[in-house]
Amino acid sequence: MGPPSDYLDSPPGQAHAACCRQRRCLLKGCEQLFRPVHPLCRYCSEACTAEARRWSQWRANRRYRASEQGRERRREQSRRWRALARQRQKSACSTASEGYQKEPPDSEFCCSRPGCYEQFRGSRRSPLKKFCSFFCRQALRRVLQRERRWRRRHLRPAIVSRCPVYRLRP
Repeated sequence: MGPPSDYLDSPPGQAHAACCRQRRCLLKGCEQLFRPVHPLCRYCSEACTAEARRWSQWRANRRYRASEQGRERRREQSRRWRALARQRQKSACSTASEGYQKEPPDSEFCCSRPGCYEQFRGSRRSPLKKFCSFFCRQALRRVLQRERRWRRRHLRPAIVSRCPVYRLRP
C-alpha cells in the first residue's frame, strides 16, 4: 500500500514521517542518521542543506574560472586591481598581493559529493573519474538509487492513471 493521498500536504514530521526509514546525511563530514520529512530529502538539517549549497556554488565558481570566459574576466579583474593598487601605492616599499591563489592545473579535479572539497589528479586509466574515494562514490550512488526507486514507485503510477493512452491498455 502506498503513502496516504495527503502525503505531501501534511506538516513535516507527522503522518508521512513514519513511512521513511532512517538514512545518512549525504554531506561529507556530517553523515548523521536522520529520519527524513520527505522521501527525497538528502540532508539532515537546514545547516547541511546550506553547506551543500555553498559547496555547489564553490564548485560552479571553480568550473567557471577554468573556462575561457572566466579566465578572461579574471584577467580583467586583475588589471583593474593592479591599476587601483598603483594609484594607492605612492611608496615602493608596500607589499600587495593579487588576492587570489594561482588556479590549479587542468588535470586536477574536485569530488562530486556535496561537501567534499578533496581534489585529485586525473589519470589515463580513469579520465572520467568524479569522486575522490570509493566512499564518496558509494554515498552519492546510494542516494540516487533511492531517489530513482521512489520516483518509479510514486510518480509513475500517477502519470499512468492520468494518461488516457495507458488506461486503455490491460
